[in-house]
Amino acid sequence: MSGQEHIAVLSREVCENLIGTGCKVFVDATIGGAGHSIGLLERYRQLHIIGIDRDKEALDRAEGTLKGYSDRVTLLRGNFRDLKQILGGIGVTSIDGILFDLGISSYQLAAGRGFSFNDDEELDMRMDARDVLTAYEIVNSFRQDEIARILYEYGEEWQSRRIAKAIFDRRKKDRIRTARELAGIVASVKRKTGKIHPATKTFQALRIAVNDELGSLSDGMDAAVDLLARGGRIGIITFHSLEDRMVKQRFRGDAALTVLTRKAIRPGIDETRNNPRSRSAKLRVAEKN
Repeated sequence: MSGQEHIAVLSREVCENLIGTGCKVFVDATIGGAGHSIGLLERYRQLHIIGIDRDKEALDRAEGTLKGYSDRVTLLRGNFRDLKQILGGIGVTSIDGILFDLGISSYQLAAGRGFSFNDDEELDMRMDARDVLTAYEIVNSFRQDEIARILYEYGEEWQSRRIAKAIFDRRKKDRIRTARELAGIVASVKRKTGKIHPATKTFQALRIAVNDELGSLSDGMDAAVDLLARGGRIGIITFHSLEDRMVKQRFRGDAALTVLTRKAIRPGIDETRNNPRSRSAKLRVAEKN
């Protein structure tokens, strides 16, 4: 994984669908490696992009990627659930467009923080190192029934109770310290089907719990809709059904929005072939009335 370049998902579709008439101030709420932002800056000369990320390493990479556009870019560290406070800190109270890309980047998978099944570093999974809760604490300290609930609710893992019991039994003997150990425990009770690793849903669930991703998404969407100017657009790229349902219901249930994507935009065959991680991505876009 080391040295692998992160490929922005649905970058062409973002450029074609998120910039409305008169769009000048655009927020990339999960700037990551800046793949979406650089595409937007190259295509739309009038744009000023405010890039936000909770991961300091991601912001450092984005700064390097966007150095040729530094006069049209502002980078800020924070969780997009605090969007109003973050933007208010630089005097911005209205925006013309915003993108949330809810995927995990290749850089994060390679960072040795426990996001990857093969990590031999201590289980962490925090996107922001300033946060307190880690996957290590959940796996080694939470009650068995609470671990099962997290796996079922956030990972939609139907074998959640068996996996939680295996985790609980293992930690009686010794603490579960690494992602590789945890992946092995899950694989011991859940058989592999197809190309998908048996621990995929377990890791997804723990990552969501550690970073309160669903709570952050709910707060972030509310703040974004409030901040959008009339005609401004919000686009959200999701990678699993929990997030996608939240976005779809939020967009459809808000009288202030017009949904522009009757069906979610999916990657084409070429993109999924070149970047297999994109296969589960869905982009939904709405416009402020």
